[in-house]
Amino acid sequence: MPKMMAAVFAEPGRIVLESRPVPDVGPLDALVRISTTTICGTDVHILRGEYPVAKGLIVGHEPVGIIEKLGSEVKGYKEGQRVIAGAITPSGHSYACLCGAHSQDGPGTRHGFKPAGGWRFGNTIDGCQAEFVLVPDAMTNLAPVPSNLADEQVLMCPDIMSTGFAGAEGGSVRIGDIVAVFALGPIGLCAALGARLMGATTVIGVDTVPERLAVARKLGVDHVVDFKKSDPVAAIRELTAGRGVDVAIEALGTQQTFESALRVLRPGGTLSSLGVYSSDLRIPLDAFTAGLGDNKIVTSLCPGGKERMRRLMDVIAAGRADLGALVTHRFKLADIEKAYDLFAHQRDGVLKIALTP
Repeated sequence: MPKMMAAVFAEPGRIVLESRPVPDVGPLDALVRISTTTICGTDVHILRGEYPVAKGLIVGHEPVGIIEKLGSEVKGYKEGQRVIAGAITPSGHSYACLCGAHSQDGPGTRHGFKPAGGWRFGNTIDGCQAEFVLVPDAMTNLAPVPSNLADEQVLMCPDIMSTGFAGAEGGSVRIGDIVAVFALGPIGLCAALGARLMGATTVIGVDTVPERLAVARKLGVDHVVDFKKSDPVAAIRELTAGRGVDVAIEALGTQQTFESALRVLRPGGTLSSLGVYSSDLRIPLDAFTAGLGDNKIVTSLCPGGKERMRRLMDVIAAGRADLGALVTHRFKLADIEKAYDLFAHQRDGVLKIALTP
């Protein structure tokens, strides 16, 4: 049986490189040979045991690669074609999918819904930090990569770009809006860019890492607030003349950032939450205006499927988004444990790591 190298969740605190069988291909599947992938903050939650997955699972959910083999029933693709697949791989036929909730896909349930069920790579099935990945429901999920786009240009599409843009979309950003983004990691930076593309005329970013603040300025963030130098709530209130923002996007997943995002909303504003939370959240009574402030709190898991991927790649191809600055480090798959150590400890100004075979 052919073998491949893969990054495997061994136990909390340990993701290790192991030899694994190359997956068999079912009728509706595609085997993709990975050319480039990356590490996500959610993978770090898995590494730390903050998000539970089965021991022995191959991690990773952001694949760029070449079709190695197609299932017997897959039409419209060819072996040797360069493709991406989203971090969310919906079946395309469940009740959840057919009402537009692809991320909550539950084809095996009686009612067709499952919380976060569309997230399969590195969660419920083997992921793509490996030499090969098996893509389920290939005709729903494989998106051909235009020949004029390099791997690293589309590497953010499967998750980071899709999730960040979903933060702006979930917040229903409108032309002329003021938007605050809390935490300028890769997802927060993409959320800021998404808000600008949707028409926000003032975008405020909150972080403290100098490299992140610098990239935020390059991406067109109008004001950056270093939370170690000033209270971000007070600073944003001052920038908006006490009014508050139309949309606040929380892109980290902590009580502090969630609460700050709630406190900077104008009456009737929207808190769009992207963070992965590892403990219960508390909603302060005063920030919630006792439930009378007409505010909305919405959550998003990144949309997936080939149409979402096509649209995101079109944004890049049209020159509306250049996310090359997010790739700050490059590692070979053989050095995956070193890559995780760097990324998990956020050393050396790391934003995203490009992993290649």
